[in-house]
Amino acid sequence: TPLEPAAASTPNPGRVVVRRLNRLEYVNAIRELLALEVDGDALLPADDSAFGFDNNAEMLSLNPSLMARYVSAATKVSRLAMNSAAIRPVTEVFRASPFARQNERMGDDFPFGTHGGLAFRHTFPLDGEYAFRIRMQRNLFARTIRGTDDEHEIEVRLNHELVRRFSVGGQYPGVDIGLTVGIAEDDIEGQRRHAYRMSADDHMEFRRVVEAGTHLVTVAFTDTAPSVWQNVPLMPKSIKSEMSTDDAGDPGIDRVEISGPYDGTVPDETPSRSKILVCRPEVAGDERSCARQILETLARRAYRRPVTDADIDPLLDFHAEGRAQGTFDDGIERAIEALLVSPHFLLRVEQDPAGAAPGTIYRLSDLELASRLSFFLWSSLPDDELLAVAEAGRLREPAVLERQVRRMLADRRASTFATNFANQWLITRNASVVEPDPRRYPNFDDSLRRAMMREVDLFIDSQVREDRSVLELLTADYTFLNERLAGHYGVADVYGGHFRRVQLADDRRHGLLGKASVLTVTSYAHRTSVVTRGKWVLENVLGVPPPDPPPNVPALEENDGRSAPTSLRERMDQHRSNPVCASCHQMIDPLGFALENYDATGAWRDLDDGLPIDASSEMADGRQIDGPRQFREFLVTERGDAFVQTVTEKLLTYALGRGLEYYDMPTVRELMRQAERDDYRWSSLVLGIVRSDAFQMRRVAAAQTARQARRTP
Repeated sequence: TPLEPAAASTPNPGRVVVRRLNRLEYVNAIRELLALEVDGDALLPADDSAFGFDNNAEMLSLNPSLMARYVSAATKVSRLAMNSAAIRPVTEVFRASPFARQNERMGDDFPFGTHGGLAFRHTFPLDGEYAFRIRMQRNLFARTIRGTDDEHEIEVRLNHELVRRFSVGGQYPGVDIGLTVGIAEDDIEGQRRHAYRMSADDHMEFRRVVEAGTHLVTVAFTDTAPSVWQNVPLMPKSIKSEMSTDDAGDPGIDRVEISGPYDGTVPDETPSRSKILVCRPEVAGDERSCARQILETLARRAYRRPVTDADIDPLLDFHAEGRAQGTFDDGIERAIEALLVSPHFLLRVEQDPAGAAPGTIYRLSDLELASRLSFFLWSSLPDDELLAVAEAGRLREPAVLERQVRRMLADRRASTFATNFANQWLITRNASVVEPDPRRYPNFDDSLRRAMMREVDLFIDSQVREDRSVLELLTADYTFLNERLAGHYGVADVYGGHFRRVQLADDRRHGLLGKASVLTVTSYAHRTSVVTRGKWVLENVLGVPPPDPPPNVPALEENDGRSAPTSLRERMDQHRSNPVCASCHQMIDPLGFALENYDATGAWRDLDDGLPIDASSEMADGRQIDGPRQFREFLVTERGDAFVQTVTEKLLTYALGRGLEYYDMPTVRELMRQAERDDYRWSSLVLGIVRSDAFQMRRVAAAQTARQARRTP
């Protein structure tokens, strides 16, 4: 187009404002900087999104209330990193979902021969004694423990090692119900039974010495006859009725409480301390020089650049303050706390050249480019190799840059790029909060939810790691399944909770449109939604967002059971007869109808309310298609360019941390032209973005914007 020559001669890379690290970037940065796993959800609030992503710079400002959360997080993280003895005993509670079906093995973290329960990773701050308390699920109103008419065995494991075993249910001898004079024997028996049902889990607590660090805690029931009942797809009694008081029903773990540490001691070595303490002072006179060495090493990584005395001297002052109140390690802890709230760590700042006029276009420094690159591909800090290349001023050399990009894509940390980008683009991370109606979809539970989300993570990661064409996202004839998800899909011969790559003989599950998480997040709780699915395809596959619906549009009529049911297509035809609704629905509905063979949890079906599914559609160009297979073929053969453009635009938006503007479209088209030569492989798109002016350059703020920024407190 005529825009291309103008774009090449006068590039406009746009401008990304100063932004803070978002929650995921903060967690990843702490892991890389301090070798410490932290729970970001507990430390920081969720980030707002714009243009589909939560790394958008406009949404990542830092107000006083949020700064207070980062200060609190820095205090906790620094103590955990140094295993501070100042940590007092606290209680943390880990709850199982009330909607989880606990009659099957819950996942890879659980040992074979178990069912139900919950597993979680917990960071124990110090070597010390910790109290564990297990509590079982209770009936909603009676508050009695479910499943106590039968005996059950529960195992508690720490990093897969058995540490305690409990029996619960069945017999209830020795239950004290108080005075029994004048009470009939049957009534005494009933009162004992009721008292036991109220307190059967009182004995399920113990103390144990645990080493500092992050450990896997697993609590699960042991199987009695798994071959008979484990995989029977029955609705658990806890879901059949919220008012259930059936004490012979399905037992379940409600929560695990961990308290401590009690009499904790600071260990000599942990992964965090080993990474932080690059030297140890042997005499008091060595302390300041050793502290400087430690803090220079940490600050260089945290600030993503070489550091100067102006950076280190304030940190040494904080070290001296902490040292005066305790030990050398206390001083390091205090300095780390200060480092973690430094704007050089929390903020991603790209410095305009001194004296540059407003609107000037300039290239980023190698260090700024390294930071952009690492947050794009790893959502984290540059590692030592990338930082060293940038410090040497060689990162912008084409061969060096390509070598670094390919190295980073092959690194385990690139899994974050694949899953974080894709789950936001495809909206599949919303599967964590959807709740299909348990009366209509009794087989849906947390185990299935986790499985369908894990499938997409593994699928997208494999596509990126194997450097496949992005078009294969729509056509791939393989996926990743465990037994739970395979059963949901009707795929045979997949056993166990672990995920494995499965070649799909049936094309119903080929590509993204066959993935349960996609199909679930585009449905209502009680039924599928032709409109939501069609809108999802328009926005996320074809890149053509439909206009907002007009006001006061009547809702679609539902089958209420008082008259003969009508098919969804018949009800949609009636809805479209309204001229206000017709124009948009002609564009949206055919795309959604093509996916009607999948129910609201992504399971295949041929009937809906007893009526045959009609998945035929007429596309906007008049082409007739029938069902997912023909729809997939249509998208690839007739709309493949639109899909590639959508992926390119979404990827560029994610990489830049801003929404795209009209002046970015020549860049998008050039990226597509370059990638076409390499069959639209992931690496060709990523390399094209990283080489682009939009990624490597920046525009100085306009005069008015700059004045506003200076006035902003």
